[in-house]
Amino acid sequence: MAAEEDEVRGEGGADGGVAPVPHPIEERLSQLATLREAALHAGSPAAVERQHARGKLTVRERLERLLDPGSFVELDMLARHRAHGFGIENTRPLTDGVVTGWGAIDGRKVFVFAQDFTVFGGALGEVFAEKIHKVMDLAESMGCPMIGLNDGAGARIQEGVVSLAAYGGIFFRNVKASGVIPQISVILGPCAGGAVYSPAMTDFVFMVKGTSHMFITGPDVVKTVTGEDVTQEELGGALTHASKSGVCTFVADDEESCLEQVRYLLSFLPQNNLEDPPYFEPTDDPDRRCEGIVDLIPDAPNKPYDIKRVIAEVVDDGDFFEVHSLWAMNIVCGFARLDGHVVGIVGNQPQVLAGTLDIDASEKSARFVRTCDAFNVPLVTFVDVPGFLPGTDQEYGGIIRHGAKLLYAYCEATVPRVQIVTRKAYGGAYVVMNSKSIGADLAFAWPSAEVAVMGPQGAVNIIFRKEIETADDAEGRRAELIEEYTERFANPYIAAERGYVDDVIDPRETRRVLVRSLDMLRTKREQLPQRKHGNVPL
Repeated sequence: MAAEEDEVRGEGGADGGVAPVPHPIEERLSQLATLREAALHAGSPAAVERQHARGKLTVRERLERLLDPGSFVELDMLARHRAHGFGIENTRPLTDGVVTGWGAIDGRKVFVFAQDFTVFGGALGEVFAEKIHKVMDLAESMGCPMIGLNDGAGARIQEGVVSLAAYGGIFFRNVKASGVIPQISVILGPCAGGAVYSPAMTDFVFMVKGTSHMFITGPDVVKTVTGEDVTQEELGGALTHASKSGVCTFVADDEESCLEQVRYLLSFLPQNNLEDPPYFEPTDDPDRRCEGIVDLIPDAPNKPYDIKRVIAEVVDDGDFFEVHSLWAMNIVCGFARLDGHVVGIVGNQPQVLAGTLDIDASEKSARFVRTCDAFNVPLVTFVDVPGFLPGTDQEYGGIIRHGAKLLYAYCEATVPRVQIVTRKAYGGAYVVMNSKSIGADLAFAWPSAEVAVMGPQGAVNIIFRKEIETADDAEGRRAELIEEYTERFANPYIAAERGYVDDVIDPRETRRVLVRSLDMLRTKREQLPQRKHGNVPL
């Protein structure tokens, strides 16, 4: 009887037998498989074709290239919006236009959200944002990097103020996770209006030439309000933000190379603020002499040279990953390794504006110093700075306030800090560039270093102005005084006598000195005074 209850008599069967009833779970699994397949192809074929025609990958193609093969675990795949009105209730695609979940990069766990432009143009609605909120909360609580692939048209108009409030939830989480886990924004399409503020608060922003655009107000609004006729690329393209605004940290030629850069960046960053950056067994001899380094420094103190070539001589395998390479190029910032350990490097660039500090250079380096400090990356600073850039533009623009940002950043940094003075180190700019007086653990100078209040010519013109004016041969006397000042002050030995420089070293020994110094400093512990937070001169 029990067997009869589990079977039904077949109808039209060849043998008149019975067929088993499908288990309800099997029926649901079949339904689930259908839904999952629909979610994987949420965008219409026409929308996918348009995406490819723009030179852009689809959301899942991007995730395949970003994450280790087979590592992605998706969340909320079956989510749909709950909105009504304006006909949107008749279109409820699965995923609701954003794919979220976690995966791995080089075997290390990361969380990710990826906006899908083929679904509602990647516009953010309530459910869309709830998915992002969930994955951001998971990233913070698990102590893992958070990567956002942005390709969306902003707030979903049909959902009204709900969309705006949903953005607020993302911004709040960005700030809460700041300095706790690395946050990376990858702009792979449009990112406009309020949507730009989330990437702006993350640690690094990647963009692609020709297809990535960020702006508060688009070209049409700009033309209506100001009369300026500007294209999307000119207003908010990758090169604009990489070279002019400083919003973009890294620029790539295409999406594949952009996503590969993201993977590479993570090789320099820890999972969170409680861990150290990844260590790789070095292939470069830690005691290697930098034989070519002397030839890079010109004999004349006013001739430029490329500080990046100096850095490449010193670091492991010459591998230097520069940050903000097209913005404020009078200072260089980036990641490298010394004896397999990650270091953050800041250096004045004599090839651009003689290596002076200006508003943009101060902001760029201050941001980088604070990022390194947040994620336990030791700092090495190469100093060749003649001073702050003079001029009314700089003064009116607030060089005092902006220069103070870099000073503040170094002063509050608790990671190991080493200074190398290569040539000029004049005035307040020398102090700001990680000097011993603001907390550098160790400071070294090359014999070519000039540590002084100001350069010989300026100093002589001030100190001996009357003497020069009354001299029979004013120019001859000025030349004599400059030579005398240079001999007495434009060298590292006075600073070494006072202990402001720990040692004067052979430039060819720079790598060896840095490796040994950072090895000693690896156990550094420093406790800041208890406070709610400092007041950065923003």
